[in-house]
Amino acid sequence: MPAVLDQHIEITPGVCGGKPRIAGHRITVQNVAFWHEREGKTVDEIATEYDLSLGDVHAALAYYYDHKDEVDRRTAEGEAYAERARAEASSPLKQKLGDQASQ
Repeated sequence: MPAVLDQHIEITPGVCGGKPRIAGHRITVQNVAFWHEREGKTVDEIATEYDLSLGDVHAALAYYYDHKDEVDRRTAEGEAYAERARAEASSPLKQKLGDQASQ
């Protein structure tokens, strides 16, 4: 008998950065964990909002809890990268305001 998670979760190199995702979707385990853990959405809300089965959402959360350290690390790395990019990016508005202030 095949493992239940194998029916719901897949990892494909080149799809969603190789992150574990719900089979047949571009919704990652990381997405589902974020919506559930940080945004406080229920399993029913996630399933309804993203047209997923309850089994898909529960499988994503089971995968998350079984691989929590790895998924949380990837999440933190992504957030740190985004923060660095925001800090390094120059805003056209800031540049314009800075140019006007120096005149």
